[in-house]
Amino acid sequence: MTSAENPVTFNRDVVIIGAGPSGLTAAHELKKAGLSVAVLEARDRVGGRTWSNTIDGAWLEIGGQWVSPDQTALIGLLDELGLDTYSRYRDGDSVYIAPDGTRTRYTGEMFPVAADTESEMNKLIDTLDALAALMDPAAPWAHPQARELDIISFHHWLRTQSGNEEACNNIGLFIAGGMLTKPAHAFSALQAVFMAASAGSFSNLVDDNFILDKRVVGGMQGVSLAIAKELGADVILNSAARTVRWEENDGGYLATVTSDGATVTAKRVIMAVPPNLYSRVSFDPPLPRRQHQMHQHQSLGLVIKVHAVYETPFWRKDGLSGTGFSASSLVQEVYDNTNHQDPRGTLVGFVSDEKADYAFTLSPEQRKKEITASLAEFLGDAAAEPVVYYESDWGSEEWTRGAYASSYDLGGLHRYGPDQLTPVGPIHWSCSDLAAEGYQHVDGAVRMGQFTATALIKDLVKDLA
Repeated sequence: MTSAENPVTFNRDVVIIGAGPSGLTAAHELKKAGLSVAVLEARDRVGGRTWSNTIDGAWLEIGGQWVSPDQTALIGLLDELGLDTYSRYRDGDSVYIAPDGTRTRYTGEMFPVAADTESEMNKLIDTLDALAALMDPAAPWAHPQARELDIISFHHWLRTQSGNEEACNNIGLFIAGGMLTKPAHAFSALQAVFMAASAGSFSNLVDDNFILDKRVVGGMQGVSLAIAKELGADVILNSAARTVRWEENDGGYLATVTSDGATVTAKRVIMAVPPNLYSRVSFDPPLPRRQHQMHQHQSLGLVIKVHAVYETPFWRKDGLSGTGFSASSLVQEVYDNTNHQDPRGTLVGFVSDEKADYAFTLSPEQRKKEITASLAEFLGDAAAEPVVYYESDWGSEEWTRGAYASSYDLGGLHRYGPDQLTPVGPIHWSCSDLAAEGYQHVDGAVRMGQFTATALIKDLVKDLA
């Protein structure tokens, strides 16, 4: 990796904008095929939305971190890079806090709710599983009910299926606060079904033991760090891309990307950043009307990932797993996030969408007080007194501006989705936000990097002969 203080000039087969898991996976595959690459990264680090750092003496995974059993592309890359995984701690009881504030310990996947609420939750899960089974995650717009599901919000769709408000809010939590980090009224039922289909089923999203199965020893950012080490000087940090110019050239393309640290001429360009950042780059010629419109209908959600570190994982002595859920609490999800072979205990909690809006109206001191009080509602008074406390706020991060990934507004997925991967001249699009399987996860970023690299290798390797 280099950090160019003075602009440098490169001539490469492919230039990649963004050194997150998708861009670096693409670079990794292209290099293996004999193609030359340059990766331009605006930040002073690689990893994109995966990032680990030491805060007040505690090592924390500030960004994406989990691996689930269906994420075979990521698992394969971890194996190739020699990165090990370990299981999330989950022995003991989970905690559910009901809308009236009642706290209940329980085991199993189903929340401890009244019989009629449980019945309605199971009915909604079955309905969503059936809808997801009809969907090809590579083409959610081809679902037999695509338009019907895309023009109604998930919030309102749930209430067409059930009159039980607690059941609707609990099921909504798994997609809204838990995944898209937007209020359930802000995205469509089709977007929710797609989120389920991308993970294999809605049942998989409900099962935290599946979707939040393992972590990477040394952190998920290790994927990007390992690939960047292999690429060496081909990765240029502190080098935000500013312009992409291209023209047709002898039956192919010639593109020039100008960044803060480099100018790269190449045959192809990969935009490996989330769609909300495309507008940070000037394109010449301008992108087509369809692209401009599409990008304005995609946005990231908002979530505060809360890290609370304690001298010991005290909840385990009380027979608790550290897992808790509540659609009505400030912290809607909490998990044991203790690091591999770490004697200290770490909790991670999530404050999403409108609850995050509220939290950011508070002073930092009051926000910490209310968030740790919410953790204590799940796990006891000791949770209110962490020795290290940190909030991951990707919404204020200049080169991300939200979390976890982008989704379409009402009606946007079936309207624009078929065109989201269409290349523009030499420009290809590659990020977890555009993935089919593994959508908005690191696995999706890896899949998109591999997919994009495969397409470019098919086009370009013949030119090396």
